[in-house]
Amino acid sequence: MVGSGLAATLARPGGNTTGVSILASELDVKRLEVLHEFVPQARRIAVLADTTTISTRTQLASAARDLGVELLVFEIQNPAEIGGALDAMAGARVDAVNVLASPLLNATRQVIIERTRSAGLPAIYQFPETAEEGGLLSYGPRILLCYRHVVSLVDKVLRGTKPADLPIEQPSKFELAVNLKTAIEIGMTIPPTLLLRADEVIE
Repeated sequence: MVGSGLAATLARPGGNTTGVSILASELDVKRLEVLHEFVPQARRIAVLADTTTISTRTQLASAARDLGVELLVFEIQNPAEIGGALDAMAGARVDAVNVLASPLLNATRQVIIERTRSAGLPAIYQFPETAEEGGLLSYGPRILLCYRHVVSLVDKVLRGTKPADLPIEQPSKFELAVNLKTAIEIGMTIPPTLLLRADEVIE
């Protein structure tokens, strides 16, 4: 929210703004690292990015160099472009997909889940709930808990507290979810040692 110019700082947002920062873009690099752990043989990893959100391309490129993988970035800015980006991804012969944090990509997640699964591509997503819906991997805060933070803030504002006096809240728990059914469907074997790290395994 600070990077977007919506707040001066998380502790003192100022103006008439408060809210919940879900560390969406900050976790893009972490998700790349998790994807690499689960698919260590992947050498060409696609990044599906929404150009209307804050870019984490520089951080991702640095992380990719450290991991020894090649990143291919596919950008969209509206739902109509999703299909074309996924087609281009399949044509580029990538080994895995990092779906970056984005309201637009989250809203179109079912299309992305189905297309990556049918192409046999391992993919990682923003919210644990997405793995429950068929995505292979997800890492981040539960969206339901984020909504609960919002409800708490709304309650305080309705009781008279000024938004500028309410620090922007952040989730404190992040979950790694793995969908074993999807792994089997795309012909992927996940070592038990990695499954032990998961907070949730969908069977």
